[in-house]
Amino acid sequence: MCHIHKTLKSTNHDLQQVERQWDRRNFLTKSSLGIGALAFSSLLNADKAWGAVKNGKLDAANAGALLDSYNKNRHGLPHHLPKAKRIVYLFQSGGPSQLDIFDYKPGLKKMFGKDLPPSVRKGQRLTGMSAEQTVFPIAPSIMDFKQYGESRAWVSELMPHTAEIVDDLCFIKSMQTDAINHDPAITFLQTGNQLPGRPSIGAWLSYGLGSDNDNLPTFITLITKNMGGQPLYSRLWGNGFLPTEHQGVQFRSGKDPVLYLSDPENYDGNDRRNMLDYLGKLNNMQHDTYGDPEINARMTQYEMAFRMQTSVPEVTDISDEPDYIFDMYGEESRDPGTYAANCLMARKLLEKDVKFVQLYHQGWDQHIACPGGVANQCRMTDRANAALIKDLKQRGMLEDTLVIWGGEFGRTVYSQGQLTHKNYGRDHHPKAFTMWMAGAGVKPGFTYGETDDFSYNVVKDPVHVHDFHATLLHLFGIDHERLTYKHQGRRFRLTDVHGHIVKDLLA
Repeated sequence: MCHIHKTLKSTNHDLQQVERQWDRRNFLTKSSLGIGALAFSSLLNADKAWGAVKNGKLDAANAGALLDSYNKNRHGLPHHLPKAKRIVYLFQSGGPSQLDIFDYKPGLKKMFGKDLPPSVRKGQRLTGMSAEQTVFPIAPSIMDFKQYGESRAWVSELMPHTAEIVDDLCFIKSMQTDAINHDPAITFLQTGNQLPGRPSIGAWLSYGLGSDNDNLPTFITLITKNMGGQPLYSRLWGNGFLPTEHQGVQFRSGKDPVLYLSDPENYDGNDRRNMLDYLGKLNNMQHDTYGDPEINARMTQYEMAFRMQTSVPEVTDISDEPDYIFDMYGEESRDPGTYAANCLMARKLLEKDVKFVQLYHQGWDQHIACPGGVANQCRMTDRANAALIKDLKQRGMLEDTLVIWGGEFGRTVYSQGQLTHKNYGRDHHPKAFTMWMAGAGVKPGFTYGETDDFSYNVVKDPVHVHDFHATLLHLFGIDHERLTYKHQGRRFRLTDVHGHIVKDLLA
């Protein structure tokens, strides 16, 4: 009884200490955020971020590393007030031609067929596909461009629906990357390094911030079906050296959105629940013996898969969407696995508080027949892109959802292969390309950065991939230099040892 009394007394003392630390006056006076912290809690899901205090710690299901840091050191829990709660990244694999879509260069029409001046090319390396060319004939875009919206943004005729929402978009026309070929370039955009093995952006966010939904993965990937082009590898949404529960989960079109999620024949949920309970006991014994954190990570994945058996069929069922939503996204949105259907699915996942939804759309690699190829790609994606922005906006979600559109690099102003007045090809170009962002904390109706008259070199406000990543993390309340993970004796981060926040992009 004496022991119980001391335990209760100690527990009460701990709770009193917590109450003193978190009473209203101390909270408002000691917090650097003041009243802003109240808004901050709603962005993070208040039930988890500011949940019940247990044993002197904030108890948060599926908490990320920053919340763990908060529990241990009374700091962390995003490093500053976040603007974004969730993100959808519309990755256009292959390298869209900025010259034919957004980066209008009218002066090139007078230079049709002329060799690109060496003073512009500046000895920049070329791919093996055009390195043997003896001349580099300038290929002006044959697309018609106009200015739209109050922001007067230039958009080509290929993107009529995007033209309707330019005042919601923040264009970055001065993107730069280090990679000139697809695989290292895509890997660089998705992981911050050209070599495989690093965690993807979604894995970093999952690791740092945890989950806002107990029944769905933090990070989900959707890929447009039946598209050719450069191959996509699961490591692009992988966890790298982070614990495995932070890897992205690919949802597929068809009967089984997630492979092996359905119960086998004559096997029900009770059987699986009992199996997981006994498996958990065995794994706990194994963990107690060896202390391998991957044992717990694997059990976390098993438990998530069990809950997903109920949540996934519900969220992937689009039959209850009204006709006006399908009309907004386009008729293809009724066909699971198309880009339009994936955009609609992304909105549903975001509504369920999935933190990171990654869409991949292949086919932007137009080395030959560029005008027709780009036009076809725009027909498949333009309407759905605009619909997603409009849909999020009408639901009040755009203000805390970050939307990103772009590929791994741009295309050259010179023609690869034969040049005619109606046709041309374009090679890879890493030194100047266009992306856009919208939503949480980003300046709407804004264009940042400039390229030269050839869309070949950035002449104002360059944005490197590392800068882009640093800015993305900043919008989620994360200091990119402080979200690290120790691996093989070194502390790694998404931005490696580089990156600056591009503050002019922030609202």
